[in-house]
Amino acid sequence: MRGVVLHTAGDVRVEQRPDPAIVEPTDAIIRVTATCICGSDLWPYRGVEPADHQVMGHEYVGVVEEVGDRVQTIEVGDFVVGSFVISDNTCEICRSGYQSKCVHAEFVAQTIGTQAERARIPHADGTLVATPGQPAPELIPSLLAASDVLGTGWFGAVAAEAGPGKTVAVVGDGAVGLMGVLAAKQLGAERIIAMSRHPERQKLARYYGATDIVEQRGADGVAKIKELTNGLGAHSVIEAVGTQEATQQAIGATRPGGHLGMVGVNYDVTLRGIQLFFSGIHLHGGPAPVRRFLPELIQLVWDGAIDPGRVFDLTLPLEDAARGYEAMDERRATKVLLTV
Repeated sequence: MRGVVLHTAGDVRVEQRPDPAIVEPTDAIIRVTATCICGSDLWPYRGVEPADHQVMGHEYVGVVEEVGDRVQTIEVGDFVVGSFVISDNTCEICRSGYQSKCVHAEFVAQTIGTQAERARIPHADGTLVATPGQPAPELIPSLLAASDVLGTGWFGAVAAEAGPGKTVAVVGDGAVGLMGVLAAKQLGAERIIAMSRHPERQKLARYYGATDIVEQRGADGVAKIKELTNGLGAHSVIEAVGTQEATQQAIGATRPGGHLGMVGVNYDVTLRGIQLFFSGIHLHGGPAPVRRFLPELIQLVWDGAIDPGRVFDLTLPLEDAARGYEAMDERRATKVLLTV
């Protein structure tokens, strides 16, 4: 089969990879219909993470072609959406709602690599969720978003305790930040402040429910958030970038007693304990337990209640994956969908 391999930083190739096969009786083989490039894929692409002939991709939807003898909830022919972390969905951690930290957790990125024509999904019952039927083509981008970016933005909003009567600030206008805006709106937030300097992303943030746009960053961004909130800061803040500046901005924008949901993959971010101590805020985050939210998100997409697929602003065939990486690296695209 054809699949994306990152040979080394900046060197993306689509080449022949071995066809997947059932290894464990809890496995399923899916034919990937659509996949995409994530902001976290740019870390190895840029050399922040090591890369040596690494298979790429962790967001995926497709049709089940084969299942192991112990798979019970997924059948051949089902159209499925999968989480970016493998989970059994039965262990004590999974049952508490943190499937991304399952005792059998395995990141799909770098191990399975779903930027490919097919994929073996371990613990299929705990990782895959079937859609109510075969989706219309126009639903596929939104279902694909649920595999990671929508679920991650949703977790960011849940971790920040976004809800009725709350003012929510979203730090980051990439795909996860935009999905955080969507989630905050769906969870009933009264006011949603999107921090963005890019007109096209501002427009999409408004579409998803942002009531205010703040273009300032750093200390100026914090000051503007406080100006909009009677000097207090936001009740709920979603940090969706993962840089030092964004993290500091998010902490500063959260009011005392407020909640900060951190879902940006962060490298080299240092938090001063004394600053965090005296901020008096709640901090929650990490790899999103997307599997917890998948049934609800799939149904919202299926019913037409949300349209997260708009976050994809460039669609390319799998063979042109290198162009997609370049476009996202150069910020010419927010999120790239790859058709298979």
